[in-house]
Amino acid sequence: MKLSRKLVFICNGSDCKKSGAKKLYKELKEATNEPSLRGSCKFIKTKCMDMCKTAPIVIVGDHFCKKATADKVLVEIKKS
Repeated sequence: MKLSRKLVFICNGSDCKKSGAKKLYKELKEATNEPSLRGSCKFIKTKCMDMCKTAPIVIVGDHFCKKATADKVLVEIKKS
């Protein structure tokens, strides 16, 4: 059985960084290191996604998480 990994894109544009994208990335890496989620996600840092007013932006599958927090993103990861 092949395990499919979810792609999680985290914007690293200047406004997203100011809004806590680096901290969010670290929190998500730590949260997905627990046994139930380990290996289920691939985090990809991106350049600006031009959605700066709703920073930080995270895309999980085909869902955009605006003003993302670790909790919001983890809920989307578990859904998809």
